[in-house]
Amino acid sequence: MFDTLTLPPALPLADAPSPCEDLHHLRSLLRCPARLVVKRDDSIAFAFGGNKVRKLRFVGAHAKASGADTLITTGSVQSNHARVTAAVAAKLGMKCILVVNGVRPAHATGNALLDQLLGAEIRYVVGREDRAVEMQRAAADTRARGGVPYVIPLGASTPMGAVAFVAAIEELRRQIDPPAAIVHSSSSGGTQAGLVAGCAIAGWQTQVIGISADEPSASLETTVRTLLTGLEELLGCGKGRFASASVVVDDRFVGEGYGRPTAASREAIAMLARHEAIFLDPTYTAKAMAGLIARARGGEFSDGSTVLFWHTGGQVALFA
Repeated sequence: MFDTLTLPPALPLADAPSPCEDLHHLRSLLRCPARLVVKRDDSIAFAFGGNKVRKLRFVGAHAKASGADTLITTGSVQSNHARVTAAVAAKLGMKCILVVNGVRPAHATGNALLDQLLGAEIRYVVGREDRAVEMQRAAADTRARGGVPYVIPLGASTPMGAVAFVAAIEELRRQIDPPAAIVHSSSSGGTQAGLVAGCAIAGWQTQVIGISADEPSASLETTVRTLLTGLEELLGCGKGRFASASVVVDDRFVGEGYGRPTAASREAIAMLARHEAIFLDPTYTAKAMAGLIARARGGEFSDGSTVLFWHTGGQVALFA
């Protein structure tokens, strides 16, 4: 249980709980018998919020404690994770190097604009397969100038990043009773691993449903289970503690690929904006909400249960 669990140190970037709100209008629109609730990580104040702020609280604290003076990470040109990493570096007085795949924009918008405003050094590579090599080159360059690099993998999806969502479940249990299901966007696996581990530690029977933004379900499930093993070691809760935990990944809503809208994701964006005044992003949360909507229409949520949608942020992408 959480009372006996010791979490790693974290930066004070999002200490106040993000709100939980009932989605009354959406529930009525879908004729859903279950209570629909949203956990509003999009409302976190620091750096335009989102799940990456939670992760970087722990990862940034670890980097600071290790004596690092430069944060290095990767993502796409419009990466939410890159934006938050740059913000954390600025807050800590560190240098930040972002390795992004894609074409340098002629006019920076969205997250790319914020990365520039935050003072990050941005290195462009052609494809995803080029990112790891360039990050190591950036680390070597940092050492050559006498600096101390701290390399953060894609999405901060390490056990240290995933532990943020173990802490998030502790936060959630002070707000609502255990939901029957938590639906969220899953991509690099850290958020889902933390939610699954947190529910197990809390003793909840909650089904954590990750709606993939890009990866096939089998591949993403493997990633999540690897992170769960790492969380067992980091938290000292016993080898195999999360081995029997259910990991549900739904890849039916990816469409033509990462960042490419679908008819269902466009409908989700419009529906949430017009009926709940909540903004989703086209890459992650819109596809996750499309998954929730499809399940609700399919009669998967029972009367009297609570289904929680974890809004992981990313709304900056609407301005890209």
